Amino acid sequence: MQEFVDLGEKIIFLVMLLASVLAIAVFIERFIVYKRNFNKESESLLDSLTLLIRHRDLKGTEKLLETHPMENSYTRFIHFVLEREKENHKGLSELMEGKILKERLSLEERLPILNTLGNNTPFIGLLGTVLGVIKAFYGLGTLGNSGAEVVMRSISTALLATAAGLAVAIPVVMANNYFTRKMKLVIGHLEILSKEIHASFITSGKHNQSSSSTPNIHH
Repeated sequence: MQEFVDLGEKIIFLVMLLASVLAIAVFIERFIVYKRNFNKESESLLDSLTLLIRHRDLKGTEKLLETHPMENSYTRFIHFVLEREKENHKGLSELMEGKILKERLSLEERLPILNTLGNNTPFIGLLGTVLGVIKAFYGLGTLGNSGAEVVMRSISTALLATAAGLAVAIPVVMANNYFTRKMKLVIGHLEILSKEIHASFITSGKHNQSSSSTPNIHH
């Protein structure tokens, strides 16, 4: 029995090690992705795009995108809108909603891994603690009072498993919450851009179409 418990403890600590490595890898990858959408340059770009769209300056918007070297959710969204608007602005609202949903799925990618690790590593650590306690009581029953030192070491190892689980889970949960908040901010900005586009091109386009036979949508 003690051999199985020893094997279980080794597996638990191995799982903790793999979980921490996986969490670090996901964090670095997501941090790079989100950094493209949250820096001073992207914030300035977002403000400029909003202003140009509000003034219905399509050519200025295209030139701004050409001069912007970094691709992010905002540039992809505006590129998509410009291409569809040139084809036909009918149904553009639904297309923008679909594009925003696609960007959301892209930003949420791999976040479920962090969520899973954050929710389950404490229980994995608790399992290691349970195995350590079983080992301690088994040693106490086998060795009696002479095995007190062995029992104390087993309990110490058991508590270390819980500590390892919490050490992995706490930063992972914090990272997951951080990325989730950033994702909501990006999606919120995209929805604002969508409303600006709707007000500047779609709604005004319909207004011009009802008051004149030649709609003034393109510059």
